[in-house]
Amino acid sequence: MSEIMNSVNQRTQLVGENRLELLLFKLNSKQRFGINVFKVREVLQCPPLTSMPKLNPLVRGIAHIRGQTISVIDMSLATGGKRIEDLKTAFVIIAEYNGSVQGFLVGSVERIINTNWASIMPPPKGSGRASYLTAVTQIENELIEILDVEKILNDISPVNTDLSDGMSDKLKVGEDDARMKKIIFIADDSSVARNQVKKALSALGLEIEVAKNGLEALNRLKEIAADTGDITDRVGVLVSDIEMPEMDGYTLTAEIRNTPELKNLHVILHTSLSGVFNQAMVQKVGADDFIAKFNPDELASSVLKWFGNE
Repeated sequence: MSEIMNSVNQRTQLVGENRLELLLFKLNSKQRFGINVFKVREVLQCPPLTSMPKLNPLVRGIAHIRGQTISVIDMSLATGGKRIEDLKTAFVIIAEYNGSVQGFLVGSVERIINTNWASIMPPPKGSGRASYLTAVTQIENELIEILDVEKILNDISPVNTDLSDGMSDKLKVGEDDARMKKIIFIADDSSVARNQVKKALSALGLEIEVAKNGLEALNRLKEIAADTGDITDRVGVLVSDIEMPEMDGYTLTAEIRNTPELKNLHVILHTSLSGVFNQAMVQKVGADDFIAKFNPDELASSVLKWFGNE
């Protein structure tokens, strides 16, 4: 399986072109799932797992991999299915989300596919796993489900969204302040992530508007700008995820910079993706800031750059 990951570094050129590559895997059925290759550090057959007291029921055990202790989450259990029984034939996907490394136990790992974010769609309403899906796509007439890993991780270990006392004091804005008329706009395909950002920034007391993907955000921002002439008359800052169906955050930022009525908008890219290449992409597309998920004080501090009272 190691050969699957050999050319990951060569794939960074896909970022910024509204493209991505998905590593396909199965759990306990024929249904295929996908995870962004950029999240994946390594894929290996399931190593021996050590059981520990008071582990979350979704965590099958602890693995010791290359000198690091990693929790291994049963992805079938985490999405409401049956546990993966045969660990001898199972695989573990080692991935990095929100600054931490986790192992995802899956039934089998297949191949990497190259696709376009425009073909990644929001999950259909009423689907059985809808609460754990962040997107779907169709490959060779088969529906590929993309799981909301941030929701799964938050179910296991909820993220602290509270600001420190000092940061809360900095965020206070008087009711007569002209900035109270501004909107904070959030674009993220994960409902958990959207709520985390909303809660962290609610101390501002400003109106918050959300979009579920980059295309929805771009269309809404254009609607607002059509009424005001310049987006900054109504929207103060955009906090956008990078990985989103239909249009990713890099492409959204580039579109904003290429649209006269939107180009002055302050854009913060807020993502669970990691890697040095992201810094280069931030400069390439013209984002104002890049923040890894999820540190509420760090997010609020970045917003304060726009407020000018840090």
